[in-house]
Amino acid sequence: MQRVAVLTEPDNVVLEQREIPEPGPGQVQVAVRAVSVCGSDVHYYDHGRIGGFVMHAPLVLGHETSGVVSAVGSEVTTPAVGTRVAVEPQTECGRCAQCRQGRYHLCPDIAFFATPPVDGSFAEYVVVPAHRAHPIPDSLSDEAAALVEPLSVALHAATKAEIGPGTRVLVSGAGPVGLLCLQVALARGAASVVVTDVMALRREAAAEFGATATVDGNDHDTALASVGEVLGQADVVLECTGVQPAIDLAVAATAPAATVVLVGTGASVTLPLDLVQARELVVKGTFRYAHVYPAAIALAASGRIRLDAMITSHHPLEDAVGALLAARRDPLALKAVVHP
Repeated sequence: MQRVAVLTEPDNVVLEQREIPEPGPGQVQVAVRAVSVCGSDVHYYDHGRIGGFVMHAPLVLGHETSGVVSAVGSEVTTPAVGTRVAVEPQTECGRCAQCRQGRYHLCPDIAFFATPPVDGSFAEYVVVPAHRAHPIPDSLSDEAAALVEPLSVALHAATKAEIGPGTRVLVSGAGPVGLLCLQVALARGAASVVVTDVMALRREAAAEFGATATVDGNDHDTALASVGEVLGQADVVLECTGVQPAIDLAVAATAPAATVVLVGTGASVTLPLDLVQARELVVKGTFRYAHVYPAAIALAASGRIRLDAMITSHHPLEDAVGALLAARRDPLALKAVVHP
């Protein structure tokens, strides 16, 4: 038997005893060592839903996961038992049009950890397809390996934005994903990266992680002028908030023919169509990632992304609620990690 932290309803997590899952053909069992908390976990804890994804039954949270392969199913030759891995938390059908074209993250039948009705990794053991258990080098800690998942989100967004040497980048929002987008942009050779946020402590964190400058986003006109002084106009915007005022500011700060990548998840928002058309902006959406994990692991192992520095608290499985509430209790909190 294993211990599992289960969200039974909003604001209520209980520890349960469940059977340890056994790997089937092509699968591996992973003994979980670290699970970092995502904003989506917190949203399910608070509300029981994110947009159209709604809890209709108890749900195990957690999808940013690392561990050690503890058993393998038939037909599995790699990774071997004992291999440390970062777990890519999605399983696609492999047959639909999106999968056949390589966009497996857009598979209509995707099973993604901690997205109803699929349980996540606040557990001692999980089972995943062998090709979704990515070996990690000894230079990466278990905690950093768990953060490969949000790093993959940032790397996927930067790739869609085509950030390269000399690019002028504006990152809207200095939460964990925004800070990872900042670091990825710098690693890809961006000439300058300005980060906006309404919270002073978040802006301080962005400065610590290498932002060329940070801008208070509370007043649109003042913020736009400040961005202009440092950046001129942005060639790329990585919008990580999903909040209307931040989106308005980010789009207004663009150069002609700039690319705006919408990374943050929010409710319905509006875009200033006059600016989009007059500047011929390219607006792109992102949803998770695909084919990114190996590159994200290599980037993390290179030392150019400071994953361990983003971890601000550690929690046993019994304190999963403490991990979920960490950011609410401490404005300096970035990433809480659960250790099953």
